[in-house]
Amino acid sequence: MTKPTTRAPRAAAGGAVARRKAELRQGIIDTAFVCFAEKGYHATGIADIAGQLGIGHGTFYRYFSNKRDIIDHVIDDLAARIVETLGTENAPDAATSLDEYRAQLDRIGTALTRILIQDRRIAQLLLFHATGIDDELTARLYGLLDTADALTAGYLEHGVELGYLRADLDTLNTAKAVTGMLLAGIVHGLRDPDETSIEALTEAIRRLLIDGVRKD
Repeated sequence: MTKPTTRAPRAAAGGAVARRKAELRQGIIDTAFVCFAEKGYHATGIADIAGQLGIGHGTFYRYFSNKRDIIDHVIDDLAARIVETLGTENAPDAATSLDEYRAQLDRIGTALTRILIQDRRIAQLLLFHATGIDDELTARLYGLLDTADALTAGYLEHGVELGYLRADLDTLNTAKAVTGMLLAGIVHGLRDPDETSIEALTEAIRRLLIDGVRKD
């Protein structure tokens, strides 16, 4: 008689264990983000993160080596959320006309406002808490600014190439100016979270990104 196989149940069990581990790992990252953003990095201990989740220190250390390790993963997670807004329809080479570029800016602006202003903790962590931890992390955050500049320059270069943006546009320095406007907009949004004020500021930035660079 052929013995019944147990391979499928074992595989299913292994998959369930892997999912639980992945969920717990993400839970630690999410909880660390909340603790860092609300209490500050230096005031947060491993005990705070573990206590919020109801896990022991040993469980935490099976996933992350220390507090400095986990903030890298927290920032990775936040950066991935921002990059997700630049999907296929919002990619730098997606727009083929000024109208499509305008619609693209509207989508990106709405998504970034939702991520960076409506959840104030994200901007607080990235702009205020993380920059004071150590030189390595500060340099990494500067690298994120460089990435933002390069991405924005890609949108502008594509518009120049297709002829709906000005041919004489200094795309790199204009991209840096755009990054500066966005950062200022985030800070103003943190200081004054009134939705009407945020929307008015966002609209002003969008108009500058169109009227200031479009081909006459």
